Amino acid sequence: MHTVKAVHQAQNAPVGDLTTYRALPTRSLPHLDPFLFLNHHGPQTYPAHNRGLPFGPHPHRGFETVTFILEGDIMHQDSGGHRSVIGPGGVQWMTAGRGLIHSEISSDEFKQAGGPLEILQLWINLPARLKLTEPHYIGLQEPQIPAATLDEGRVVLHAVSGEWAGTAGAVRPLTDMALATFNFRQHGHLRLPVAAGRTIFCYVIRGRLRINGREAEARQLVDFNYDGDALEAQALTDDAVLLLGHAAPFGEPIVAAGPFVMNSEAEIRQAYQDYQAGLFGTWAD
Repeated sequence: MHTVKAVHQAQNAPVGDLTTYRALPTRSLPHLDPFLFLNHHGPQTYPAHNRGLPFGPHPHRGFETVTFILEGDIMHQDSGGHRSVIGPGGVQWMTAGRGLIHSEISSDEFKQAGGPLEILQLWINLPARLKLTEPHYIGLQEPQIPAATLDEGRVVLHAVSGEWAGTAGAVRPLTDMALATFNFRQHGHLRLPVAAGRTIFCYVIRGRLRINGREAEARQLVDFNYDGDALEAQALTDDAVLLLGHAAPFGEPIVAAGPFVMNSEAEIRQAYQDYQAGLFGTWAD
């Protein structure tokens, strides 16, 4: 099995009144090529007549965002004309590419009624050859994400991209990127092949698991070496939830500034110039 290098604790990083823990980057782990960033919002309960999520219109270039809605909802809108409201169990996959403006706020219904909210947003890098690709957006409700039961029903797989235990994911990404979430009942056991040389992204959302011999609990990210060819996880508590991904590292320079991730400082400057020149599209309220 892949050996565990370290287990990293997500850091408390609230956004206004939104409970947020940042699992990547942290002081102990700057990135996991090509995985760049993970924010874990919630869990928390919003009262009726709330302001909802605070992520109004803002630009991106050079990477992709994958958003997992565990509870609550997100109303997405972008300058490419895409608009959707995705509810619990759903996923949003946005390719920023050459640049767009988007917002991620709560639906009017959620702001009116309130309720539980828990959301994860993962940023995935794009290689230099795809940094300026055409922007794209996919919004998937829970029934649109292929699911499978494993270990006699003790593990439920939700395949977002790539192939997992014979189940193909809902999204065909631009790069060789496999992403899935797993729901475990207590003692549920999972063993999957992951080839040597691939970067593994392994984040415990809820509960406690033993992963390749190391215990990890909610809001912890397990960092692996590039050896081995398998990953094994067993739930030590009921209702454990795991976000798991793996990909080939790009091995390219990573230069990030605010909402842009490129390969050089010159490309970052160009991104700001292009955004200010209106090349990321027009925002329509």
